[in-house]
Amino acid sequence: MKTLRQTERILRILYPIWALVGMFSLMYVPSQVVVPGDAAATAAQIASRELLFRAGIVGSLATQILFLFAVWYLYQFFEHTSKGPARVMVMLACVSVPIAMLNELAKFAALGQLDDPEQLLFFLGLNGHGITIASIFWGLWLFPLGYLIYHSGYFPKLIGVAVWIGGIGYTLGSLTDILLPDQKTLLTVFETMTFGEIVWLLWLTIRGAKWPKGEVSTEA
Repeated sequence: MKTLRQTERILRILYPIWALVGMFSLMYVPSQVVVPGDAAATAAQIASRELLFRAGIVGSLATQILFLFAVWYLYQFFEHTSKGPARVMVMLACVSVPIAMLNELAKFAALGQLDDPEQLLFFLGLNGHGITIASIFWGLWLFPLGYLIYHSGYFPKLIGVAVWIGGIGYTLGSLTDILLPDQKTLLTVFETMTFGEIVWLLWLTIRGAKWPKGEVSTEA
């Protein structure tokens, strides 16, 4: 028997670690090595900070592995709320993992093009398109998760709504980036909506679940 409290404690440690590793690889590393609109400067930055660039690749791969464990524990936590949506959540989340991991091949290809900045930029752009595809599923899995949060009774219903908003932001933002890449204002709106997932992350980490009386355990 694994108690829900034990599962929640694991999630409150695992979830923020996953988020921090993800922010390092998806946000920090690119901000340090990519010079927007300047292929030569970007190549020079990557060449001079190659270890950091490679650490970003490792971070991206580690993020996906941590994500699998986080989703597994979320399933254990929410399966008693509604098994169907919990299974759909796992299915949609897991689809994104091989897409995101294989997408790192474009970064390895970029490393082989340090003497050809334009080609290097091409592969970095390819990696960006791969992230866009993975983001479709980063959004879709939030819909069943939001449903489970909303109906579980362990969290405020508004947190579930925030997660739905995050799901809309990821999904529509990805589709807009594919269909209407020049619509920068619309893309910014959808990107802002993804912060609904951050609301859930912060609530889970800081406040945790509200335990109803008599809740003891659930079978693993």
